[in-house]
Amino acid sequence: MKIIGVATSPRPGQASFTLLTAALRAAAEVNDSITTELIELAGRQVNGCLSCGACAKKLACSQEDDFPALIDTLADPKVGGLIVATPVYMGGLTAQAKAFLDRLVMFRRNGFMLRNKVGGAIAVGGFRNGGQEPAIQTIQVAMLAQDMVIVGDGMPTAHLGGAGCSGGEGGIEADEMGRKTAEGVGRRVAEVALRLRGA
Repeated sequence: MKIIGVATSPRPGQASFTLLTAALRAAAEVNDSITTELIELAGRQVNGCLSCGACAKKLACSQEDDFPALIDTLADPKVGGLIVATPVYMGGLTAQAKAFLDRLVMFRRNGFMLRNKVGGAIAVGGFRNGGQEPAIQTIQVAMLAQDMVIVGDGMPTAHLGGAGCSGGEGGIEADEMGRKTAEGVGRRVAEVALRLRGA
């Protein structure tokens, strides 16, 4: 089974990437059968959805950007979970995160292909209360529209998802609580995906 993580910062290797890497590492530690793949949107052109309806006819997009190259990876039947990580921009998602989530409409239109996949979310703000929860909830709402199964970061905190703070001394590397919540998301996505698959 595979868990896919999507880092949606417009800049490569940033704080949300760091926490997503920790989440995927924790997911892989749950069971030897789990593999992970991290997709960075930084450097890729992913336009917003045009609502042209082309993907209602087949699993393909009319736009000639970098999203079509991701379709086969996301449609792989081995995928059991999806974790989306975003930095917080103006109290919400990056434009890249919103575009990516909107473009996933093709999976809904082609038989709800993401149904019963497990979804998790991670957000990193410049401050501890910098908009992480609204960003996480926006990701979760998009996942619910796909009929995915949503998890948070699990016990002992059991909150909405991974919430990091990059603005303190030492940056994201010093945010132990943020890292723990991200790892919790990774573990919960993996654990619940395995249960749903009867493993």
